[in-house]
Amino acid sequence: MPASLPTWHLLSGEYPPMVGGVADYTRLIADALVRAGEQVHVWAPGPSGVVTEDGVTVHRAPGRFSPGDLRALSRELDACPGPRRLLLQYVPHALGLKAMNVPFCAWFAARRKDERQVFFHEVVYPWSLHAPWRHHVLAATTRVMLRLVAESADRSFVSIPTWAEHLSARAKQRTEWRPVPSNLPTEVSAVDVLRARASLPEGPVVGHFGTYGSAIVGPLESVLVSVLRADPRRQGLLLGRGSRAFMEAVVRRRPDVAARLQARDALSPGEAAAFLRVCDVLVQPYPDGVSTRRGSAMAGLGLGVPLVTNTGHLTEPLWRELLPVALVEGTAPSALVDATEHLLSQDEARRALGEHAARIYREHFALERTVEALLRKPPGGMP
Repeated sequence: MPASLPTWHLLSGEYPPMVGGVADYTRLIADALVRAGEQVHVWAPGPSGVVTEDGVTVHRAPGRFSPGDLRALSRELDACPGPRRLLLQYVPHALGLKAMNVPFCAWFAARRKDERQVFFHEVVYPWSLHAPWRHHVLAATTRVMLRLVAESADRSFVSIPTWAEHLSARAKQRTEWRPVPSNLPTEVSAVDVLRARASLPEGPVVGHFGTYGSAIVGPLESVLVSVLRADPRRQGLLLGRGSRAFMEAVVRRRPDVAARLQARDALSPGEAAAFLRVCDVLVQPYPDGVSTRRGSAMAGLGLGVPLVTNTGHLTEPLWRELLPVALVEGTAPSALVDATEHLLSQDEARRALGEHAARIYREHFALERTVEALLRKPPGGMP
């Protein structure tokens, strides 16, 4: 590679075999850049060593971003030929020190000889007047960290436009919105879909894909149980990490639907995609509303699965403008139930919504759009 072309150095607090959305996202970006002909290194926590994985050079160390490891990190980075382009996957809690790793952010700001880019998956811990004092410390510290990183970055990306509201006017000029793509394949063979369908009981399938966080499980249970009770033929399919534990909890409280709930907890990306394609409707409630940082929603869109979800304070205008999902206003489970019932009763509406979702995903959210943004000249920034 000519010396004038920079090598990519992705800095991430998570990377496979670690699990998590940021780990999956970083792997997707690294692999896509390699396919585009770029030279890519990843720096992440893990057992010490340097390995090549599908063309990506991965540098792991147990305390990768801890204050005591920053000198070694600098030395190893400086040993890589320049010019270097750093791309930080920014999530405060993934950087260690209980989401207060100010030394690492100062280190990143000081790397002036390298081109510095950052992708903000999250930005700050929210202020709350009545929160414990330690939460106030965390909120203040994450703002210091954000300022160090954002003001020093040559270019920034945000997963949702709301995150840019926390940036200075100067930093906004170097920032663009770039939605998170699906972490799953967007194409699945008919054989794999038939195999997944054959493993389930007959009847319409109402699914959910996610990690079953505490703010989601309540509304999800209400919607799912109501929809299953309305028609004894319907099957509930729970996909993703934590799905089995959630199913077992629902079964204890709602034994009448126990026989019609299925969970698939530990699946490969390809297997998860096949089971998603089996779903007639996906129900995806979000306490802060659907947004382009929700990889679980992107997984359904990318596969063209009809999806029911809700608005919230993080929902971008495009969801109302483009309507790639059946969108209800607010988080009331009853509205989600009504939207789900409507789709289940309308075969043509489901088919049309799925096709529209896949088209919108390809045009706006696909991984290819992210790679195009990374490789092109930076635009003027966010308004």
